[in-house]
Parts: sequence; structure tokens; C-alpha cells
Amino acid sequence: MEVHQLRYVVAVARTGSFSRAAGDCHISQPSLSQQVRKLEEELGERLFERDRRRTRVTSSGERFIVRAARILDELAEAEREARETHTITRGQVSVGVLPTIAPYLLPSLIGSFTERYPGVQIVIHEDTTATLASLVSSYEVDFAIASLPLRDTAFEIAPLFTEELLLAVPPSHPLAVKKSISAGDLENSTFVLMKEGHCLGDQALQFCHQSGVQPRVISRSAQVETIRRLVHAGLGISLIPKMAAAQAAPEQPIYRSLRAPRPQRTIVAFWNRRRPLSRAATVFLEDLRESCPRPIRRPKT
Repeated sequence: MEVHQLRYVVAVARTGSFSRAAGDCHISQPSLSQQVRKLEEELGERLFERDRRRTRVTSSGERFIVRAARILDELAEAEREARETHTITRGQVSVGVLPTIAPYLLPSLIGSFTERYPGVQIVIHEDTTATLASLVSSYEVDFAIASLPLRDTAFEIAPLFTEELLLAVPPSHPLAVKKSISAGDLENSTFVLMKEGHCLGDQALQFCHQSGVQPRVISRSAQVETIRRLVHAGLGISLIPKMAAAQAAPEQPIYRSLRAPRPQRTIVAFWNRRRPLSRAATVFLEDLRESCPRPIRRPKT
């Protein structure tokens, strides 16, 4: 069994045609057909059913082609890693990230990385944790940055840091002048939170429920900046990540730490353990870990 034979059968399955596959593989159709027949004889199974009108993959062929495509992907990845062992001159790093993290953590990091590796493009996909997990599972991003918990055991997880969630209140709110605030002080308050499906909103609700507070949510948004402005306008209170609160912005609410146990979130990077990171993605992740506020130990599972 030869690698070029695997490429030929995968091309035939993809195009549904021996002639189109031959064109894609830059080989004559008789030569491609001969190599496919040779592979079928070696396997003792027909991979394709052929007639004058179309070519169909057999049930045995479907199983074989899935593995053949995976082998070719691994070979391509190995070749790419070998070329990038000593230098990174070009390529792309695709990163999934929560919208409550991206604008506060990535700009300076991307700036310093692209200055050193101008031929590498960084592509950012902002979405919810569930969608990011799907993108990682399907190899559509190299890795993603989100907050725990993550349910899928197929992920390799690298903890980055833990950050406090600060209470955000309008400047005129009674809690804005209070020196010490506990979770109980939030009872009967109206809340402005992230939309359902965004983990920051879920974390705020979880903190309230664990503290015995029944939040009255009057508005939801998919953007932290919108929530900050709604809070500043006096529509309610919220919990805001410390990294977002540290960013200078117009119409800022007042931020306060809550008494222990303080709400917090643990930020991690994660990727599909079935595919090693490329050299460029590995270096970008290393830069990310070095830029984080402080390292943390991996949580026990």
C-alpha cells in the first residue's frame, strides 16, 4: 500500500469521478485507475462500484476512505511541523475565544506576535463556549480560550489564570458608597447579564443562587460593553470580569469586590488532543501563557 494510492482513492471519493480525480492528482486516468485496482486487489475488497454514468463508494470503501483521509491529514501535519521546526515564516493561527476575553487579552499579544512573525496571520473566532468546543472538535480552530467548566474529555486543557468577577453598579447606587459588600446585599437588586449560552451570564447566576440570592434579570446582552453602559445608565447591576473593568472606557460603572467567597472564573486554553498544535500555534500559545496575569495549577479532575 502506497501513500499515492491513498491520495487517489480519497480524490475519487471526493470528486465522484475517476477522470476528475485524475485531473486533481495530475495523473492520467488509466494510471490512476490501475493504482486503485491494485490497491483493491491488495485489500481484497472493492472500494468503488463503477458504471458508465457514475462512480459510487462501496460500504467497505466508506470505512477505508475515512481512515485514508485521516492518514493523509496526519502526514500533511507531520510535513508542516518538520518544515516549521526551526523557523516560522508564514502560515495561519486560528484561535477561538470568548467575546468576554478577546478584546481585553488579545490585542497586545497579537501585536507583539505579528511583529516577530509578520508572515503569520492570526484569525479570531469569537463565540460561546459550546460553539468554540464544536470548532475545536472539528479542527476548525487550532485552539480556543474559554472559562471552565469544559465537558468534553477529548480536549487537552492548559490553565491560564483565574480572575475575579467584580460587582458593577451605577454611580448613584447605594452599594457604590458601601465599604464592604456581601452577596446578601444583592438581594432585591435588578441585574443586567450576558445572554443565555454565554458562560459569564451563567456564572453570575450560579454565584447568586449559591449565595441564596434570587436575581431579577431585566436585560441581557451579548456584549460586555453594552452591559457596562446599561449599568452606568442605572438599569441594574452586574458581574464584570476584572480584565474588562480595568479597561478605560466612557460611562464606566463603579466596580467593587465582594466579600469572600468572591465570584471568579478560571480561563483556559484547550485544543483537540487528537491533533497536535502546529509550530506557529504552539508559539502563539506560549506567548499567551507568558502574557497572562499569573500561572495557576491545573485543576484536579
